[in-house]
Amino acid sequence: MIRSRVIAGALAAAIAVTPVIVAAQAPQVPAEPLSALAPENMAKPRPKAPFDLTGNWFVDTSPGPDAWRFGPPYPKLTPPAQVHADLSQKYLKEGKVYRDDIGQCWPAGMPLIMTRYWPFAFVQTPAAIYFVSGFMNSFRTIFLDGRQPTDPDVVVRTYNGESIGRWEGSTLVVDTRYFRGDHHWMDQGGMSIPAGEKLRIIERMRMVNPNVLEIEFTMTDPDNWAGEWKSTKRFNRVNDADIQEVSCLPDLNEHLQSTRSGTQVK
Repeated sequence: MIRSRVIAGALAAAIAVTPVIVAAQAPQVPAEPLSALAPENMAKPRPKAPFDLTGNWFVDTSPGPDAWRFGPPYPKLTPPAQVHADLSQKYLKEGKVYRDDIGQCWPAGMPLIMTRYWPFAFVQTPAAIYFVSGFMNSFRTIFLDGRQPTDPDVVVRTYNGESIGRWEGSTLVVDTRYFRGDHHWMDQGGMSIPAGEKLRIIERMRMVNPNVLEIEFTMTDPDNWAGEWKSTKRFNRVNDADIQEVSCLPDLNEHLQSTRSGTQVK
């Protein structure tokens, strides 16, 4: 009996000082977020949205024919951006459009896609709002399912960026970033201001009444202007038109002097 106790004690002491070897574990990879249209995501309990944007909309042009522009006023431009603005004004006086990228079928991108002279559609679900423009059928998604912005090291940049929304009382706040910086303009023709990869747009959307949507845009891009650039637009509900498939045909612009001359300016 005594011998058994001695052996047992010796084994316990050996185990106590023996280093514990733990098998290496693979790093945990975060799960991909559910699609905004996944039934499980759609069915998650959420507070009722303060309003539903589903419908067709068109920018309010009552302030004038240039209501599609996001200025004036314009912010203080950086020297590289000022070069573009100055050249665009020079060519305007000559009856030309400086670097008519949109006319050559490059995407208008945010924010200009919101104010093209074409209606656009919003389709709202509990987890996302889908946007389709009548101009080239440009598409964007505003995610409402609580996801975080994509890792900047893996995100695929686009002209409309990645939009993530959240409700603040009766206002929808949309944060959009991760833009492409080539052939992308804030305003174009007469005051051409470039948009770069550091562009970030915060939209604050509210319903003025069931047929009028107001969006306050706050835009920053330190490569092209200083501080915040703000602009507020209103959009009227359109009930007599639907969004159809539209292709961009650059040859329709061949008669424009700007198409040939303006796009050649370096």
